[in-house]
Amino acid sequence: MTLIGPERVLRVLAEWPAACLVLAEIGVLSAGVVSRYVLQSPLTWSDELASVLFLWLAMLGAVVAMQRNEHMRLTVFVAKLSPPTQVAVNTLVACLSVLFCAVLWWPAFEHMNEQWVILTPALEIPDALRVAAVVVGLSLMLLQSLLQLVRQARGAQLLLSLGILGVLGAALTLASPWLMNWGHLNLLIFFVALVGLCVVIGLPIAFAFALSTVAYLQFSTSTPLTIVVSRIDEGMSHLILLSVPLFVFLGAFIAVTGLAKAMVDFLATLLGHLRGGLQYVLLAAMYLVSGISGSKAADMAAVAPALFPEMKQRGAHPGRLVALLAASGAMSETIPPSLVLITIGAVTGVSISALFVGGLVPALVGLLALCAVVYWQAKTDNTVLVERAPMSQVLKCFWLALPALALPFVIRSAVVEGVATATEVSTIGILYTLVIGVLFYRQLDWRRLFPMLVETASLSGAILLIIGCATAMAWALTQSGFSRDLVALMTQVPGGATGFMLVSLVVFVLLGSMLEGIPAIVLFGPLLFPVARALGIHEVHYAMVVVFAMGLGLFAPPVGVGFYAACAIGKVDPDQALNPIWPYLGALLLALLVIAFVPWVSIGFL
Repeated sequence: MTLIGPERVLRVLAEWPAACLVLAEIGVLSAGVVSRYVLQSPLTWSDELASVLFLWLAMLGAVVAMQRNEHMRLTVFVAKLSPPTQVAVNTLVACLSVLFCAVLWWPAFEHMNEQWVILTPALEIPDALRVAAVVVGLSLMLLQSLLQLVRQARGAQLLLSLGILGVLGAALTLASPWLMNWGHLNLLIFFVALVGLCVVIGLPIAFAFALSTVAYLQFSTSTPLTIVVSRIDEGMSHLILLSVPLFVFLGAFIAVTGLAKAMVDFLATLLGHLRGGLQYVLLAAMYLVSGISGSKAADMAAVAPALFPEMKQRGAHPGRLVALLAASGAMSETIPPSLVLITIGAVTGVSISALFVGGLVPALVGLLALCAVVYWQAKTDNTVLVERAPMSQVLKCFWLALPALALPFVIRSAVVEGVATATEVSTIGILYTLVIGVLFYRQLDWRRLFPMLVETASLSGAILLIIGCATAMAWALTQSGFSRDLVALMTQVPGGATGFMLVSLVVFVLLGSMLEGIPAIVLFGPLLFPVARALGIHEVHYAMVVVFAMGLGLFAPPVGVGFYAACAIGKVDPDQALNPIWPYLGALLLALLVIAFVPWVSIGFL
């Protein structure tokens, strides 16, 4: 893509600060880790400063993602259109991108002004300095989207797009008095029809979520739009998400320092002679490291970059790899220490230790189901096969890979034993990788550092903006009263425990795709778990069903946020993974039915 002069300037204004923020984030958190564990004198301000920098990193990363066209979108339907129609649709998408930035800019500015009176506890600086990142990010994205529109739009298509948006806006404005009295029908209009339409024409997923939420609040409620920005801010600023860019960077870092190659070489000597051998390795790796960060996106980012390059070299289809990655994320949702399990224990009173024990076997059932699909697909794969390695080579590769193989065990042990938080552990992982890469493998190429930092910012921004906009949409659904009515409906389901369980499967798959795990659990856990107990369903058993179902929804296209996060991490367009993912999701659905109707899977070891 040829850049015009202003676009080059905007790229520099976004990429360099974003790269520096990634380094600053690593530096601040590393200082906190060294101070706490080495000097035994914790820095009270390190996490707070990291949180301030984090929102700036997320928003500038979202700008970089827009500049690099790396925001997650679905293009499979647009690609089937004729070239002139594609131009018209792309112009409409560009106009909607401008609209996304424009309608949120003033609410973001008002939100920033409201935060001036709030001081951070340790640094005692106005919180507005942190929230200003949203205003700056939206401003840069608005300029970028306008420049892109100018570069690609043609007169007729631009007038047509503006006419469509004008007619739609006028129709919604005129219908607003009636929409305010339509109740839950508005949810179908704005969160099903409008979101679906935006996704189909190729609008970035985050933009579709935000625009639909804004339209719902503007035309069917009297809620001020500043709430949208505050919820986006809340969703992107969750403390546990600090680990996302660090694990994204760690995934890239282990590739350039030689750790990834050492691990892949060893695993290839063990399983490389099998068809689908490295796919099995990917599944096992997700089972082992899942939950270490508290963020599924961070888990995938820690595993995929170490395995994908070698798997692609062996002829694996990129779309299928991302589909398997997404399915493995859904499979591993119940593996401790899962943040969703901890949340369930907190809001429902279920024993967290029991949840941790109960979560391993359900994930194993999902793992075996996915392995069966991999085995079946591998029979017809055209991947390159190699001869079985002799034992001497296996032992040699094991010795070389030992420092690399120790990394996931160090990370998981530190989190499970409560030695360090997920964010601290990701920092420790980066420091460990730096030392091992420099002293042991000696393959660190410093020239690749800046591109890695920019890629980390872009990927993190794309993922975090989706999470933020999904959080805003989840809040709107909650305020509509949808949750209360859903609970009332489920208490009247015929069929007793079996009927309740079947309805729970469907409901939580849908909720997982729209709300993600934690918001859905906080909303519905305290309401539905007592119903399950009254029907004789063991609370740990019900928790495993709920979490697995939400994981399935989270990674199921076309709405599931996790699916697009996996595509972003694998650097694959969602349309390439859309068809390959369905056999995996089908296998996980069968696993979910086993978990739901064979209670021993969840409570057999309690």
